[in-house]
Amino acid sequence: MKAVRFHEYGGIDVLRVEEVERPVPGPGQVLVEVRAAGIQPGEVMIRRGARHGRWPATFPSGQGSDLAGVVVAAGPEVRGFAVGARVLGFTHRRASHAEYVVADDVHLVHRPEGLSWDVAGSLYVAGTTAYATVFAVDPGPGDTVVVSGAAGGVGSLAVQLARRRGATVIGLAGERNHAWLKGHGVVPVAYGEGVAERIRQAAGGRVDAFIDTYGDGYVRLAVREGVRPERIDTICDWDAAAEVGALTYGEGAAASAVVLGELARLAARGELEVPIAGTYPLERVREAYRELERRHTHGKIVLRPVRVLQDHK
Repeated sequence: MKAVRFHEYGGIDVLRVEEVERPVPGPGQVLVEVRAAGIQPGEVMIRRGARHGRWPATFPSGQGSDLAGVVVAAGPEVRGFAVGARVLGFTHRRASHAEYVVADDVHLVHRPEGLSWDVAGSLYVAGTTAYATVFAVDPGPGDTVVVSGAAGGVGSLAVQLARRRGATVIGLAGERNHAWLKGHGVVPVAYGEGVAERIRQAAGGRVDAFIDTYGDGYVRLAVREGVRPERIDTICDWDAAAEVGALTYGEGAAASAVVLGELARLAARGELEVPIAGTYPLERVREAYRELERRHTHGKIVLRPVRVLQDHK
């Protein structure tokens, strides 16, 4: 099968699509033909070696956690998933950017009717991360919460989940994404110089919680604006969080099939929009990451290892 590999830390040019042995599922595992697999900013940091202390790579390294596809083989003791099942889920083995991937049955859910492959294959990391950030700062009716990177893969879901809890949500994003935010009940605010004053004006003077999906000083900005550290959550600025006592709840805090299933059902019913910024065949993985690393995409970027004629087939 074809799979993405890199043999050393580095930039986009170290990524290769190689022929490798197709894996064989063991007890409690299934082999999934991958129809869609999202890509993540965290994978960029791992590939560059910037997260070696926390998430070291063993070479040659694969990539990818998110996955959606069709079960084509099952190992012994598998529960709930037969050959032919359409599934979405995740793997912790850095392996889903490939035509086939082995996944544990406890890390999968059945794909709801009406959920596209692209959304299903990009929901796990962004969705569970957004879920965890909202849970961490606990917004409710009467609260005002600010989300940085509000149109990105995680931010676009966090703003919707916070709105579902009744909070007033201020989303920091480029002006080209303001209409989308307004359409989802979010107050858009442009980032850049003077952002603190614009947040104060939008919030009417008080911010109760802050979700930082972008970094670039937002944790310290939130503290300066009077947000209590226990109601600030960042998924990227861990140094600042440690300094001020803020939270760092992310994907790992909500890494379960139960949470993923809940998000998938919301998306299938049209109650949670998962914007898709772009799709690429596996062979164009470098282009996909080049777009991601510009840090201005609206929503998720998805690899399509196995092509299908119909989105819902």
